[in-house]
Amino acid sequence: MKKCLQNVIVRNKTVIVRVDYNVPIKDGKILDDTKIKLTLDTLYYLLSENCKIILLSHLGKVRNASDKRKYTLEPIANHLKTLILKGNVYFSKENYGSDLTQRVKAMLPQDILVLENTRFLDVPNHLESNCDPQLSEFWASQADLFVNDAFGCAHRKHASNYGIALHLPSCIGFLMQKELGMLNRLIIHPIHPFTVIMGGAKIEDKLSLIKSLLPKCDYLLCGGAIANSILKALNFNVGQSLRSDDEKTIKAIQELLIKYKDKFMVPLDAIVSSTYDNKFAQYKLITNILDNDVILDIGSKTLEKYQTAIMQSETIFLNGTVGEYEDEKFANGTKELLNMLEKSGAIVVVGGGDAASSVNNLGYANKFTYTSTGGGATLKYIADEKLVALDAISEEIETL
Repeated sequence: MKKCLQNVIVRNKTVIVRVDYNVPIKDGKILDDTKIKLTLDTLYYLLSENCKIILLSHLGKVRNASDKRKYTLEPIANHLKTLILKGNVYFSKENYGSDLTQRVKAMLPQDILVLENTRFLDVPNHLESNCDPQLSEFWASQADLFVNDAFGCAHRKHASNYGIALHLPSCIGFLMQKELGMLNRLIIHPIHPFTVIMGGAKIEDKLSLIKSLLPKCDYLLCGGAIANSILKALNFNVGQSLRSDDEKTIKAIQELLIKYKDKFMVPLDAIVSSTYDNKFAQYKLITNILDNDVILDIGSKTLEKYQTAIMQSETIFLNGTVGEYEDEKFANGTKELLNMLEKSGAIVVVGGGDAASSVNNLGYANKFTYTSTGGGATLKYIADEKLVALDAISEEIETL
C-alpha cells in the first residue's frame, strides 16, 4: 500500500489535496454529490489537525474558452460549504499565478480553499493533462504536503495528481485507501465462484480488462454493445446494433472465445428497436435478428441463463449495463439483473460510471457490498493492479 495519510505528520501544515469532484451538474445544481461526501473523512481529519487545505479537482472536458463557463467549480465550492460543519470554505477563481500565491499566504488554519477547475489550464496549451513540469512545481510550492484522494482520475498522469507528487512529500487519502483496499480484497483476490458481468459500449476500451479477468473468473456474463461484438465474432447477425467492426478486435474476441469457451455467457434473446422506427420495441431470439434491428436490451431467456451463474456465485463484479436502461422500453434487463444481484447473497462490487449510475437511478443505491467511485480508474486498476498517478508516491515502510 502507498504511504497513507494517517501515518504522516500533518499538524499545522498547509496541505494540497487532489479530489475528484467531477460530478453531474445541471443549471448550476449538483445532481449527485456522492463523490464530494466521500472525501469528507479526509477533510475532517486534516481540519482536526489544524491544517490549511487547498483543494484541486477537474470538472468535465474543457476544450475551449466557452467550456470554462459551463465547468466552473464554484457551485461545488458553494455546496461543500453546506457539508463542512467546521472550518471555512472559500473559492478561488485563480488556480495559477502570483494572485493565488497571495491568497494562499492569507489562509488561516482550518480554511479550505477550492481552486478553479484544473482543466481550465488545458486551454490552450494542455498544461494540466500533459503534466507540465512548471505547473506541477508551482502547485507544489503552495503547500507542505500533497494528499492524493482522487481515485476516479488516478489512471491519468496529470499535473494535479502526478506532477505535484514529484516535488512534495506525498501520501494517499482515506477514500483512495478504501478504494484500493476494497478492490484488492474483493476483486483482485476474490472468493470463488467469481462472476463478472460486463456491459457497456466499446469493447475496445475493455478488452484488456476482459483479458485480465477471464483467468480469474468462473463466468463472464455479457450485455450491451460488448455482447453485440461477441455475437458478431460468433457470426450472428446483430443488425445495426452498436458493436465493433474492427477486424483485429473481432479476431482477439474469437481467440478468447476459444480459450475460455466454458466461461463466456452471451445473450440468447433480446429486445430490439429498428433503424426506421425508434419507438419500436420487439422481443426476438438472437437467431432471428434482422438487418435493420438494433439490440437494446437482453430478453427473458438470457436472464434465466444468467441467473444460474449469479445464484452460484460468491463474488460478483458488475461493470456496465446490459441495455439502454435510460429508456423504459429497454430497462427491464438491467432492472431484473440488479434484482437478482440483490437477492444473490453474494459479495457484489459495482465498478464503472454506467454501472454506478444505473444502480443509483434504479433504486439500488447502498444495496450492494461496494460501489467504486472510479470508472476508468477502477477498470485500469483491476487490469494492471496499479495506477500511474500513484507512481510518484512511495510505499509504506513495513515494520516487524
